[in-house]
Amino acid sequence: MPVFFLMRCLHHQGQDTARDLQRAAHRAWVQSGGEGLAVVLIGSALHDDNGASIGNFGILETAGLAEAKAFAEGDPFNKAGIVAKIEFTPLPATFQAGRISDPMTPRT
Repeated sequence: MPVFFLMRCLHHQGQDTARDLQRAAHRAWVQSGGEGLAVVLIGSALHDDNGASIGNFGILETAGLAEAKAFAEGDPFNKAGIVAKIEFTPLPATFQAGRISDPMTPRT
């Protein structure tokens, strides 16, 4: 039975250039679900009150926390040293994932 997590990846300051360099690889990682570790239902960049990028988030469907962590740790943003902190919040069993009609990672 799949479980769902809200994943927040907070970035080190001053990472705009590094993010730009890694963005294509990051998007490919998301689309592949970390080569099958997770389905990314939805996600986006996070910005501060001034519009500066401070990280990214995703709602993940996984087999468990270990897969969610492996997905986040394998992300090119993390491997490039952009990510300062990764947080996971489990979502309740009543989470209505089916309402997300166009997941970022295609379901197989």
